[in-house]
Amino acid sequence: MLTVHEDAFYEFFRPYRHPQSSCDIWGGVGLETFGADLELVKSLPTTNLWTVVDGDGGDQWILTGIHTVNRICYLITEAAHDWKEIEFRIPRRGYSLTPMGLKRQINKLNHLFQ
Repeated sequence: MLTVHEDAFYEFFRPYRHPQSSCDIWGGVGLETFGADLELVKSLPTTNLWTVVDGDGGDQWILTGIHTVNRICYLITEAAHDWKEIEFRIPRRGYSLTPMGLKRQINKLNHLFQ
């Protein structure tokens, strides 16, 4: 399993706000876990869907596919994850990667998707 920082997720997979989204969560790109948004999630290609979940120690995680336990919201991305073994950590004590750190993590992702 490859664990990468959330900054690399945004750079590599490019999440976006679906035009049919009914809520404005997770910086505008999240889909709710109930109602019309959940029905929309169920209709979308699973290779482009992600779930944001609460984890141990206060961190949050972005995981491939649709999960129901500890879920916060769903995300849809331009790039597909193709069910690669990958997860993105959102540290409880938020910080961003340096440009060099981001480049290193993008290189890991490029290698995984070759």
